[in-house]
Amino acid sequence: MECDPVVVEEYRPEHRAEWEAFVARSNNGTMFHRLQFLDYHPPGKYRFHHLLFRKKGKLVGVMPGGLTDDGQVLWSPVGASYGGIVTEDIPFALALEIVDALLDYGRRRGLRELFLIPAPFIYSRQYSQNLEYALLYRRFGFEHHYISHAIHLRHGHNFLRFFDKTARKTIRKQLREGRLRVCESEDYETFYHILLHNKARHGAKPTHSLEDLYRLRQLVPEHLRLLLVYDGDTAVAGSLLFLCNPKVVLCFYNMMLYPYKQLRPVYLLMYEIVRWAVEQGYEWVDIGVSQDTRAADPMTPALSLIAFKERFDSRGILRSTFHYRFR
Repeated sequence: MECDPVVVEEYRPEHRAEWEAFVARSNNGTMFHRLQFLDYHPPGKYRFHHLLFRKKGKLVGVMPGGLTDDGQVLWSPVGASYGGIVTEDIPFALALEIVDALLDYGRRRGLRELFLIPAPFIYSRQYSQNLEYALLYRRFGFEHHYISHAIHLRHGHNFLRFFDKTARKTIRKQLREGRLRVCESEDYETFYHILLHNKARHGAKPTHSLEDLYRLRQLVPEHLRLLLVYDGDTAVAGSLLFLCNPKVVLCFYNMMLYPYKQLRPVYLLMYEIVRWAVEQGYEWVDIGVSQDTRAADPMTPALSLIAFKERFDSRGILRSTFHYRFR
């Protein structure tokens, strides 16, 4: 019998500094696991229910989350892109203990279901899928798989050579002619105009309101970088980057005004994003999920979007939702 089992604690405000320090030094934590990030949601929007895992009194894991369905279903995350259990670089035995502690906690609390959406493996400082295997070994299933596309920055400053022919030719022409320019910006209002225009064309709405973006800029400025592409004095495209952790830059929004489509401003955006990420020492640029949002099946791939992303030497990376139903 385990003498010092992993113990689950429910988060309390006095844990905040300890939580934030743990995520900062963790192996797989991201900005989405930070309480400072989750603070952008107005009070009462979600029923947050964060958990801490301790062994011999030492913090060995945290999991942001929230309760739904009258407190019977626990989601990790709510109000963020990625959640799941955050740990340091731990051995499999400890990963299994943490998963078992989570399941024991769920049974004691009377939960009906668990849903976990961890960050893809590329977000880990040291690549490890110990936690994923522990979840599968304890019979977690999958609710959905989504396909993201990410660029591995292994080629360093030679990255342009590995873009496809169309991308290389377009970008070199843009750099040579100098008509378009990419600027770092704080003009979130102009960017949001582009974002709304782009989303409306696809029958969708942005995840964030303009007020949300201003709030995030206030709370976690070190995690945001806004780029705008100008044709003369007119902003024609933009990208909001989330600097998720020391490994990965996420292009959360990559948008353009379609009347300027013939200028191909997103090509120049991608060039600047990758160039900057290489210069800053990141290992991956995540371009986000590539699903057909109009399809009945949420896993349906957007083939034309995937083909476009592959022009920039990206590869498919799974983003999966783990699901456990208590019997």
